[in-house]
Amino acid sequence: MRLGLLIPSSNVVLEPLAARLQTQTPSLTIHVARLGVLDIKLDAASRSQFELDAQVTAAKLLCDANVDCITWGGTSASWLGVAHDEAFVARMEQETGMPTTTCVLDINNRLANLDVRRLGLVTPYTNDVAAQINRNYTDMGFDVVASRNDGGTLSNDFAAIKSNVIAQMVQEVATSKPDAIVIMCTNMAGADIAAQLESDLGFPILDSASITLACGVANQAS
Repeated sequence: MRLGLLIPSSNVVLEPLAARLQTQTPSLTIHVARLGVLDIKLDAASRSQFELDAQVTAAKLLCDANVDCITWGGTSASWLGVAHDEAFVARMEQETGMPTTTCVLDINNRLANLDVRRLGLVTPYTNDVAAQINRNYTDMGFDVVASRNDGGTLSNDFAAIKSNVIAQMVQEVATSKPDAIVIMCTNMAGADIAAQLESDLGFPILDSASITLACGVANQAS
């Protein structure tokens, strides 16, 4: 089984998680392509990093490896809008026939399956990006009861956020008693603390990097 994983070029969190998953799943190999992404802002220059033609071109390279499905391992649709990921999936499947999914679409499916209404969000982004994510999820019908963000713009800085800082943000959001909390950034190292926080707090903590790999594998197996 071969999973094709498209990731932002500056992401250093997903590949180590993928390597760990491969050691635990001998029948699985994960093959990576990169899309040029250095910063996250709401201006036109930053948004242009996720231009659909460039994203599809990068993802198509994974087809050369004869992968069984493709996953976009970035959370860009959380601020650009879910329609962006829907368009990416539609183009990939139409032009290549390759089963395709994305991190944000998989997160949203998980939230629907859990019947989440009250949502908490933890991100590494600036106030305006975090506010846009909150608005997008509110528009989708969620009650965003609390959110915390670290205030960064450079993707390399997101990966440097310490696990205790991420845990503190999650715990602060948890005081508003959401049905679930999403750690929304695949270059944020929340995977190793999410399970313990979920156990401690008593409701789902959805780490976007973990979901990228888990749903990619599930879609591949199906």
